[in-house]
Amino acid sequence: MQPAPIETPVRTIIHDWVDYNGHLNMAYYSLLFDQALDSVFTRLELDEDYLRTGGGSAFTLEAHITYLQELLENDPVRITFQILDWDDKRMHYFEHMYHAEKGYLAATSEQMSIHVDMTTRRASPYPKNIKERIAAMAKTHASLPRPEQAGHVIGIKRKSPA
Repeated sequence: MQPAPIETPVRTIIHDWVDYNGHLNMAYYSLLFDQALDSVFTRLELDEDYLRTGGGSAFTLEAHITYLQELLENDPVRITFQILDWDDKRMHYFEHMYHAEKGYLAATSEQMSIHVDMTTRRASPYPKNIKERIAAMAKTHASLPRPEQAGHVIGIKRKSPA
């Protein structure tokens, strides 16, 4: 079986998410990536139920979205999720957002999250059962190619003088 990133449920761009340029507003890319992440965190049992019963959660430390091609009202969107790395407290992952019908890559999101004990609101190790699920998912993603945009740095590339 070929390893594959996690596919999250398809969403449709609604009118309220479209800005005056006629395309998906940048804030809603973040919303869509976050909701896709919620879907993955539910699989890992690192979700709202865990917050209530286990007293922990995951906080985002850093996020980098790259906008590649615009999305318009009523466009269907699919998002994939891939773990790039993880340790006892952190997870580094990557999401690709595609137009679900036309297939083009519209945006990417690279993020780092940290596990937090909600009673102290401090970083803490994942519990054993969640570590096991993360490890299993990371193992299936280990042979996937590293996304081209992973580690992308913002800057203006200047031509050197001749």
